[in-house]
Amino acid sequence: MAFSFDTKHIFVGGKWRAGESGRLIDLINPSTGEVLAQIAKGSALDIDAAVNAAQASLDGEWGEMTALERGRILRKMSDLTLERSKELAKMEALDVGKPFGQALTDAIAMARYFEFYAGACDKIHGSTIPFMNGFTVLTMREPHGVTGHIIPWNYPMQINGRSIGGALAMGNAAVLKPAEEACLTALALGEIASDAGLPAGALNIVPGIGAEAGAALSAHKGVNHISFTGSKAVGALIQKSAGEHVAPVTLELGGKSPQIVFEDADIDAAIPFLVNAGIQNAGQTCSASSRILVQRSIYDKVVKAMSERYEALIVGPALDDLNVGPMISARQKQIVEEFLQLAQADGLEIVARGKMADKLPDGGHYVLPTLFGNVPADHSLAQDEIFGPVQVVIAFEDEADALKIANGTSYGLVAGVWTKDGSRQMRMAKKLHVGQVFINNYGAGGGVELPFGGVKGSGHGREKGFEALYSFSVTKTIAIKHG
Repeated sequence: MAFSFDTKHIFVGGKWRAGESGRLIDLINPSTGEVLAQIAKGSALDIDAAVNAAQASLDGEWGEMTALERGRILRKMSDLTLERSKELAKMEALDVGKPFGQALTDAIAMARYFEFYAGACDKIHGSTIPFMNGFTVLTMREPHGVTGHIIPWNYPMQINGRSIGGALAMGNAAVLKPAEEACLTALALGEIASDAGLPAGALNIVPGIGAEAGAALSAHKGVNHISFTGSKAVGALIQKSAGEHVAPVTLELGGKSPQIVFEDADIDAAIPFLVNAGIQNAGQTCSASSRILVQRSIYDKVVKAMSERYEALIVGPALDDLNVGPMISARQKQIVEEFLQLAQADGLEIVARGKMADKLPDGGHYVLPTLFGNVPADHSLAQDEIFGPVQVVIAFEDEADALKIANGTSYGLVAGVWTKDGSRQMRMAKKLHVGQVFINNYGAGGGVELPFGGVKGSGHGREKGFEALYSFSVTKTIAIKHG
């Protein structure tokens, strides 16, 4: 069944309507540079209406539903997402610029999030606490209330799945502000939720720019929790804004994630992970492995193998389903090109590049995947989040040196370690200052069940898995004196 929502509308209180201002934003197809669709430019008035609708839902049908009933609706949302996965994938490919196959993987992942949280709804239990004689003390988990979700443009479906899925599973009512660069599948989620029987107001969707709709959502006194994925700078602003009304915030703020390859590693097994984790979604991934740390004794061998894989990469339009698609926007392309110009000015060594497909659209936002070798660990390319298909290779001497380099950025999201030495695996896992460590793999196939989030400049709080359900709820302690 085809989607029928109007891209120019917002979704509030279970109904589609125009935004209060009537203003619109052009959505640009990154593969061509042409206008793909128009979306509403939501305002503070729209956000206020959405928050009020969410609260009304909590006070009514949604708030009265049992965990079992919530789970059945989420399961229906999962089923509908799978049924419409190809249409969702096409939307995402055109909207974000990622190759169709990667977009289809994201659609299936969103369905899996809803499936996981559907099953988890009635499995979050309280506890009893031994206390003084004459008392029975117990705890229970309750929803925050109205949750705000400000999501980025790079993985709309996956992040909606993990964020909205977890919030609804715990009985919160959600207000979603998708990124203005990529809104189509976020809007489609409103239709999926409605078709699945989600009560009106339990999910509200207001597109718009961050400085207006996003700022209004984070500052709204009726919002009881904020979940944000994006840049450090914006995350700090959101945390400050939410702090004015003492709302807790979950922040996932990107990374500069290393993969560390020791001389005893299975290099053949590692190479696909080393490259793919850096260029997937054109490198526009918070957990992209943009730094490859290689023990000096095998440095040349690893660089040669990575170079061969890089030289086979082809960049092209999203629907052509090649290895790498375009940047999301002309601005993002410019940012990546500025990093490349800096690297050239500083004389950094380019060891390999991908190639462009034939007859690319003139207006597309394409950048060649580029691999740099012998990059100083303190260089901007090794310290700053580029958010493009750019990786650097850094040689290290020993375990201590690898840890110093790996931990030597302001970020701490993900790390990968490649070694057959079990003792080293555990030493590295414990000493790496990150939220996730993968041993002899990277990403664990997405890992819907695995808590995800960072430390240091990568943010705080966790999404995914059961841990997210704790973030989307509060503990209430009940002490009963009975003598």
